[in-house]
Amino acid sequence: MARRHHEGHKLGRGGWLRAGVLGADDGVVSTAALMLGIAATSATNGAVLVAGIAGLVAGALSMAAGEYVSVSSQRDSENAEISRERHELQADPKGELEELASIYRKRGLDKDLAHQVAVQLSATNQLEVHMKDELGLEEKNLARPIQAAVVSAMSFASLAVLPIGALLLAPQAMRIPAIAITSLVGLAGLGALGAYLGNASMLRGSLRVVVGGGLAMAVTALIGHFVGAAVG
Repeated sequence: MARRHHEGHKLGRGGWLRAGVLGADDGVVSTAALMLGIAATSATNGAVLVAGIAGLVAGALSMAAGEYVSVSSQRDSENAEISRERHELQADPKGELEELASIYRKRGLDKDLAHQVAVQLSATNQLEVHMKDELGLEEKNLARPIQAAVVSAMSFASLAVLPIGALLLAPQAMRIPAIAITSLVGLAGLGALGAYLGNASMLRGSLRVVVGGGLAMAVTALIGHFVGAAVG
């Protein structure tokens, strides 16, 4: 029996995966670091909670705005390239057909076959063919600013609740280790998930975010401790 060939390529997830992982990672690290820094000054649980909630809201909105601006710039660039290509197709269709055929020749086809392929593909949707083979763009993979902004904000907020939940559930004497451990466990899971979705090493992905996030939280807690001691 013939076997069906399935390949688990997941590169098409790049846009939303990048925004989601970046937002979630930043949500845990920045919120936990902020709360640990405040907690290290011997502030009350109420003050630490307010700082955490403020960090969650401000961070989610900041991530959404930053991602929207960044991805919008990318989309503007893509739209400009597509518009230029559309104009060139209208102004010089024969020249563009030859340019497409030359692309196929460079990929290994002989001259006649390359011209035949260019003609047949151009008969359906000429602009789409040039977008893909000349510009390296596909409609389904074009940058989507609103999608990126929403994913970033939601992913940031969804994992930023981890350190806040740890604060609410832990005894006051254990609030710092509870926030830190809960956040690091969340980061480990996030790193492993991101690596799994991207067909990468889960262990490497997990260690990368845990080490980076742990270092950020440790530095912030130390700063909070020394500042609290200095002004206390």
